[in-house]
Amino acid sequence: MGFGDLKSPAGLQVLNDYLADKSYIEGLPGVKKSLGKYGPANVEDSTGNGAPDAKDDDDIDLFGSDDEEESEEAKRLREERLAQYESKKAKKPAVVAKSSILLDVKPWDDETDMAKLEECVRSIQADGLVWGSSKLVPVGYGIKKLQIQCVVEDDKVGTDMLEEQITAFEDYVQSMDVAAFNKI
Repeated sequence: MGFGDLKSPAGLQVLNDYLADKSYIEGLPGVKKSLGKYGPANVEDSTGNGAPDAKDDDDIDLFGSDDEEESEEAKRLREERLAQYESKKAKKPAVVAKSSILLDVKPWDDETDMAKLEECVRSIQADGLVWGSSKLVPVGYGIKKLQIQCVVEDDKVGTDMLEEQITAFEDYVQSMDVAAFNKI
């Protein structure tokens, strides 16, 4: 429905005539009208008398149970199933969170014995720590850093612990960085 220009008196008159028989806000709080009283004029109320019966609410059981209390058999069955579920859950081994870490271990200078540095790093032993492959990567000016892979169990070994123990070899290690950290 086009109302034309709402700034002109003719456009406002068309809008007012259209809205005259359409009640959007009407009545007082707490006073109910049937649905047929709202909306376009000359339309009959097809919803009934507009007063819902209190009896109708009780007729429909949405959850499919007639009795409110659970029978003894149903209680026993439910408890039995819960016990089976708990025992099955207890037998299942817990998932151990692991991470793959690539460490960069930097020496003091080009004269540092890199074989001894790697031996010192691999000497660190802990429950949940497995050392992997390693390689020497050139940094510059003849200096090479040790790149070493390890797999750790997250609950048992942390990067802070590794850093403390690796940097404790002060004769060989200048610093240590975590180059890559991936959850397994």
